[in-house]
Amino acid sequence: MASHRKPRTRVLSTSQSRTAAGLTTAALASVTLLSQSAQAAPSAPRPGIEEVKQKVDGLYRQAEVATQKYNAAKERVDHQRTTVNHLLDAAAKRAEQMNQSRRELGTFASAQYRTGGMDPTAQLMLAKDPQEFFDRTHLMDRLTSRQQQAVTDYEHQAATAARQRAEASRSLEQLQTTQTSLQASKRSVQTKLAATQRLLSRLTAQEKARLAELERQKEAAAKRKAEEAARQQQERERQQQQNGGGTTGGQTGGSTGGSTQSSKAAKALAFARAQIGKPYVWGATGPSSYDCSGLTQAAYKAAGVDLPRTTWDQVKVGQRVATSDLQPGDLVFFFDDISHVGMYIGNGMMVHAPHPGASVRIESIYVNPIYGSVRPS
Repeated sequence: MASHRKPRTRVLSTSQSRTAAGLTTAALASVTLLSQSAQAAPSAPRPGIEEVKQKVDGLYRQAEVATQKYNAAKERVDHQRTTVNHLLDAAAKRAEQMNQSRRELGTFASAQYRTGGMDPTAQLMLAKDPQEFFDRTHLMDRLTSRQQQAVTDYEHQAATAARQRAEASRSLEQLQTTQTSLQASKRSVQTKLAATQRLLSRLTAQEKARLAELERQKEAAAKRKAEEAARQQQERERQQQQNGGGTTGGQTGGSTGGSTQSSKAAKALAFARAQIGKPYVWGATGPSSYDCSGLTQAAYKAAGVDLPRTTWDQVKVGQRVATSDLQPGDLVFFFDDISHVGMYIGNGMMVHAPHPGASVRIESIYVNPIYGSVRPS
């Protein structure tokens, strides 16, 4: 007869029950920890695109400052290397002159040896301390005039050679120090640009589009400001003409043939315009790429004017002019640290090499805070 009793539940052994209980406890603990972690450490929110733009702009500015430091160090390296080469060439020529003086003294010594005895010339050649020999001035009286001149020439050549060797040694030390500074500036630029690229690479396609839109809005606002400034300038000039006064030139000059610009400024501006579309490369001075001060330096070099390499030195060259009195060809400098420069073309606009990743282009001078302007002479 079949049993109607419910089968007894199988009772786990002691070890099995402990294992099951442990697994249950661990599972509960894991769930609890995950829950607590989720509550205690929420994922950090992504920065807003406006914040990203500020960081990008800031890194580009830091890179431009580092680029100017690199340019300054490179200019010093080039100058010191030239100086060292000149000193080495001079030392080589001086050594040849010393050899000639030594040969002449040797001729005198040989002649004296053949006739017997040891005259002061021979003593000079064999002396361990020539300076001590020269201090014995009474011996000079026993030399012929030609021998005296030979001794004097040799002494002069030896002293000059010693000075040149010391100067060359100091110049080489300075060159090595400046080269170290150059490498440090180069690493600084590369670090800033790498940080910028990492920041940009983390953006989504939508964020990149938004960043580009913010940049367009900034440029458009700067262009409107330039147009308004040009309109106000034109109005001032119109009133001056009505009152019988002349025009100031100012921001209305838009072509390279304006009556207010010099021929050198016109040539420099024509050169700068011809570079539009070429990429910005830090430390570059052309002809295929430029940084900001490299472009202005190359442009004025084409016009026969030598400008220094860095923005910090270019701002010191020429006549300072107010923004309202700008003429085509004037140099406009930006930011309190004077780390950027562009060339004014008229109507509130300039041609410049903006930053890495961009190309030489025409843009409003109001796209960045203006430090001041100069008119190269």
